Amino acid sequence: MSEIDVNNAINNNDEDKILEALDDKSLDIELVKKIYFPFRDNKEIVGQVAMNLSLRTSVYNRDKEYSQTMVELLRDLALNTADMGARWAVAKNPHTPKDVLAILAKDEVNLVRALVATNPATSPSILEKFFNDEKIVRDGLSGNPSTPVKILKILANDADKMVRMRLAENIAAPLAILQELENDSDLNIAKAAQANRENRV
Repeated sequence: MSEIDVNNAINNNDEDKILEALDDKSLDIELVKKIYFPFRDNKEIVGQVAMNLSLRTSVYNRDKEYSQTMVELLRDLALNTADMGARWAVAKNPHTPKDVLAILAKDEVNLVRALVATNPATSPSILEKFFNDEKIVRDGLSGNPSTPVKILKILANDADKMVRMRLAENIAAPLAILQELENDSDLNIAKAAQANRENRV
């Protein structure tokens, strides 16, 4: 959708056209901002803006999508109560600033905290506190490359095989932990740990 079409949709309060525009992750980030602020009380539009930012930061586009406008939008979305799903998107976004993640780390919704626990941008001191949180939050720690090693060592013996699998695939897991997981009773975990270790040689 062209900039003129987006501007017309904003001026005409055409929600369907606005949502259609936000479906496109290549939409200029400045246009996303132009849409967001006048409609920041609209649940559907707020949710779609959050989704647009998430799509931009897929594994392949992660670094190139960083901008001050992205950060500005993430900061505002973190405090926006129009759509709870927006907080989920902010919690997992790799460009969310550390101070915003620190606020979301105390969110009353456990899924928001769980997504903060998986975010590599979350500071190790916050990740350490999550170890005593409920299971859904704690489970996010095993795959996070920023999780302190002392926590990863404990998680290597977790009863939940999905926790051990995420740890086996963690690109920052120490070699000693990977070697331990290569002897795991679950063959898939053992293979994942071996593959991870061999990829570093």
